[in-house]
Amino acid sequence: MSLNDPVDPMFATATAAAPVFKPEPELAPEPEPKPLAGSALPSRFCCFVTGTDTGIGKTLVSAAILHKLVAGGVRACGMKPIAAGAELRDGVLHNDDADLLLAAGNVNLPANLTTPYMLRAAAAPHIAAALDGINIESVPILAAYAEVAAASDAVVVEGVGGFRVPLSNDFDTADLAAQLNLPVLLVVGLRLGCISHSLLTVEAIIARDLVLAGWVANDIDPDMEYADENIEALLERIPAPLLGRVPYMENPTPAKAAAYITLAGLPGWPPAQD
Repeated sequence: MSLNDPVDPMFATATAAAPVFKPEPELAPEPEPKPLAGSALPSRFCCFVTGTDTGIGKTLVSAAILHKLVAGGVRACGMKPIAAGAELRDGVLHNDDADLLLAAGNVNLPANLTTPYMLRAAAAPHIAAALDGINIESVPILAAYAEVAAASDAVVVEGVGGFRVPLSNDFDTADLAAQLNLPVLLVVGLRLGCISHSLLTVEAIIARDLVLAGWVANDIDPDMEYADENIEALLERIPAPLLGRVPYMENPTPAKAAAYITLAGLPGWPPAQD
């Protein structure tokens, strides 16, 4: 059949009546539902506060955090799992740091939960524990933390000394932090040598796959030269936000220190708290 041959009417009719198949248009993918605000955030605020050394303001910063939480109507409790340097008062062992944390919170729990190891000697914890004839272990601390967390909406756990302080022959504060697995806040005591101390501590925290949530600079030496330059050096090298700088105070209180710390945006931090 050539192009010039007449077209058979039946063929023309059948051809005209045949359906035309067109590919179905591709449907646009349904938009994924947007997550609800805060749905991916922890339901409570908990953190582990460590420092570049002993005597650099961990307790002050921890108590300041608790003060901010309580001021916002949150049930908050502080823990000092190991406290060295306790003295007997009215037949009960007390430690100033542990007492300050208890006073800053608003959840009243027995001292054996908030401070499972209250040691008499003001010495390194493993030495103080040996003098008291005990061995510091993680199980009582983790059990106490579970009870404190169950009774509170927020828990601030303060370490002892620096990040690698021995607690026993085979257990130190870094091990404790790893087992608690809480976001870590680093307190940097501003004094000569703080840059190296800070960066070594940051390395140790990250090496244990812990979240370094932020750091706070604390002016502990009123005569320190080039403090601002030290902070600039740390800002360039610490992979976490600076949460505040607490100035040197003759009579520091948690309420005063809290005014210099901003924690909004941290995992689990209650909204409208800063």
